[in-house]
Amino acid sequence: MIWLLVFTFTFYTILIISLTIGFKKVDEFNEISKNNSTSFSVVIPFRNEAENLPHLLASISKINYSNKLVEFVLVDDSSSDNSIEIINNFLSAIPNKVSENKNKLNTHCLDGTNIRIIKNNRISNSPKKDAITTAISIAKNNWILTTDADCTLPINWLKSLDNFIQYKKPHMVVAPVDYKVEHNFLEQFQLLDFMSMQGCTIGGFGINFPFLCNGANFAYTREEFKNLNGFEGNNNIASGDDVFLFEKFIKKDKKSVHYLKSKEAIVTTLPVKSWSDLINQRTRWAAKTGNFSSLKVKLIGLLVLKTNFLVIYFLCTETIELLWLPFSIKMIVDLFLFSSTIKFFEHKFSFYKWYILVSLFYPFFNILIICNSLFFKYNWKGRYFKK
Repeated sequence: MIWLLVFTFTFYTILIISLTIGFKKVDEFNEISKNNSTSFSVVIPFRNEAENLPHLLASISKINYSNKLVEFVLVDDSSSDNSIEIINNFLSAIPNKVSENKNKLNTHCLDGTNIRIIKNNRISNSPKKDAITTAISIAKNNWILTTDADCTLPINWLKSLDNFIQYKKPHMVVAPVDYKVEHNFLEQFQLLDFMSMQGCTIGGFGINFPFLCNGANFAYTREEFKNLNGFEGNNNIASGDDVFLFEKFIKKDKKSVHYLKSKEAIVTTLPVKSWSDLINQRTRWAAKTGNFSSLKVKLIGLLVLKTNFLVIYFLCTETIELLWLPFSIKMIVDLFLFSSTIKFFEHKFSFYKWYILVSLFYPFFNILIICNSLFFKYNWKGRYFKK
């Protein structure tokens, strides 16, 4: 078992150090100019988001961008709460309201910005993919930008993306997502887990091996989406509206996919508020990993799983001399990537007060989620899904 530990942790250390180097190789992009030219259709699927929509809508109203160059398409996925009422009340307070058009899609103006509410057209096992596809089918602009209804958007979000697109000429842009958390174990645990994914995302781009993205801050051209047949081939999988499309773009032309490392572009979302919701959310994320097309990505997932398993094994079975060895090594190695990521996202030092406790709990949680994704259904937004 000692040789297995040495072998596994050697490769794990190489992986984390490589991603840390990659993270630092991705330069920050801070240019915010007045010469904007990119037209965006911002797609936001929602289902029973009455609690979060006011914050999203308030952030939309503050976005600093030419109104003629952006539209917001909010896709209602069979909400049973008062989400629609909240949006309509918000829009009714905006002057120069435009009445319902011939297609019965509510079109309003927010100082010249079109905001539309449409119904999701369900055709597959993936409600969110259907919602995005529905929105793209009626979108006015070539650049599609997706985010979530529980997010808040930074004021220079679109300016940063526009300048980056003008400079890099990409077909797809992956951008940063952050958590706004309270000072308690549940939310600090989610922050650490999420920061590890953000660090791996940025680091992957830095070593020329992009393998992660997040649909809460994700942009691509409608033309290329259609050329690649959208979500066709994976719409039987409930999740993965971001990563499977990402894989298609990477496979066709990796050089056309870029990461926007900019504080001006960070979209902020909220952690879930209960352990049951967290288990369901992470199970939903994990359920798609077996369908990744890249063997290298699957091997990375296996390496992380094996590392966490060995931490648990030694904590539960070994003598006092070896009890903390793998846990201590992993915690120290992880800190290389975490420290860079936490610094970029400007989280306070209080995060590190939770680091040891969260790091100790994480391997058990990781194994639980993997087992859950393999053998059980998960509940999300009041619906049950299988792997």
